[in-house]
Amino acid sequence: MRIAYFDCPSGASGDMVLGALVDAGCHVDTLEAALASLRLEGWRLEATGVDRGGLRGTHLVVRTDPARRFHALDDMLRPIERSTLPDAVKARAGAVLRRLAEAEARVHRVPVDAVHFHEVGDLDTLVDVVGSVAGLDALGVERVHVSPLPIGGGTVETAHGRLPVPAPATAELLRGFPVYDNGVAAELVTPTGAAILTTLGTPGRLPAMTLERIGWGAGSRELPIPNLLRVLVGQATPVDAEAGEVETLVSVETTIDDMSPQLYEPLVERLLAAGALDVYLTAVVMKRSRPGTVLTVLAPPELADRLAEVLFRETTTIGVRWSEVRRRRLPRELVRLSTTLGLVTFKISTLGGRVVTVTPEFEEVRRIADAQGRPVREVLEAVRLEGLRAIEAGAAARGTRGD
Repeated sequence: MRIAYFDCPSGASGDMVLGALVDAGCHVDTLEAALASLRLEGWRLEATGVDRGGLRGTHLVVRTDPARRFHALDDMLRPIERSTLPDAVKARAGAVLRRLAEAEARVHRVPVDAVHFHEVGDLDTLVDVVGSVAGLDALGVERVHVSPLPIGGGTVETAHGRLPVPAPATAELLRGFPVYDNGVAAELVTPTGAAILTTLGTPGRLPAMTLERIGWGAGSRELPIPNLLRVLVGQATPVDAEAGEVETLVSVETTIDDMSPQLYEPLVERLLAAGALDVYLTAVVMKRSRPGTVLTVLAPPELADRLAEVLFRETTTIGVRWSEVRRRRLPRELVRLSTTLGLVTFKISTLGGRVVTVTPEFEEVRRIADAQGRPVREVLEAVRLEGLRAIEAGAAARGTRGD
């Protein structure tokens, strides 16, 4: 299995992701062919070699017609659905754009269907997203990993006026992802860059791989540090490819017996926003037979101190413990499939190359159920069965062809 690791010491934008993929060996002609299948005019790609702080990289600029804009999510999804792109590329690109729309919806507190795109409605957003997904596909990348992201500082000019960095939509997209301040007062992560990497990628350290390609994607501005994003592409180690990646995490725990149960819900939300991968509560009996709760947080090791601070600030605890744990994650991918109830995105996990779970995206299922006035449980089971049959049929067809 080929994997890609995006190392982002100076942040990420859609252009930087595209530039890194081109620098790693994806031909511009390949990207242009994929984008041409959208059957949209008013764009072109320009790739040039540049120097950033003594390091060479590829600066890929997306030139677009400023009059060509999209005002809603469906406007952006329509060219993807009617294109001749592979189904997997369509599904991943659609997932990125939907996540971008959902972030905007949370910021403006409106339904996703009511979101009106401003900066992210430009044609270059669609080009960046589809080009990035198509570029990963062209390089044969099946799984993406991403380093912690520096969020920058200062302010940025938007359609809503001057706003703090990170912009509100970017901050929403970075929920649950490890971030840090590298001291650079500039917008380092754009909404499009955040949407691409946080939707397609898993945060963490560099996974074990046999390194094959290295690409550097350059940003437009000169910064106090080299404005470059690096992608490392290679083959996962055999155990990673066959049985899932083994990660080292920390388990941060505390035991509480004197806190209102109402406070746990906002606490869990804040822990997840601080970068926790999972949070769960376990009922226990403490000394003197008092009922209590063990709160457990799983997270990347570098977040242990930050999460402990959240626990001290948001709970009644006076002590927090943590220890290293190991977990194995199954490889997974997003696939968009046609069902009798409509197009649905499925998360597919594999073990040893065989599909073991086929899970429809719950929010899409809920929207279908609401639109048809049917129980969510009924629609979920129907869609899950159809997805499983479609995946099994596809696997059987590949076996027949000897793929």
